[in-house]
Amino acid sequence: MSDTGGLAADRLKSFIERIERLEEEKKNLTADTREVYSEAKSSGFDTKIMRKVVALRKLDQGERQEQEALLDTYLRALGEA
Repeated sequence: MSDTGGLAADRLKSFIERIERLEEEKKNLTADTREVYSEAKSSGFDTKIMRKVVALRKLDQGERQEQEALLDTYLRALGEA
């Protein structure tokens, strides 16, 4: 990438501009997500629990079961279950 005035510089600029556009999209999506949680909260839903549900749904079934079993084990060890 020694050609600072030619093709390599153009390609670098293209990558940087794409990253900047994606960062802006990510910022907008974060704001949109925040707004949806706010709407849910104003409708009486517990957003902390909703966030946990979203996180659990991202896991595959095996991972979810493993986490639930481990949580149950820890709670029992503490006398909480």
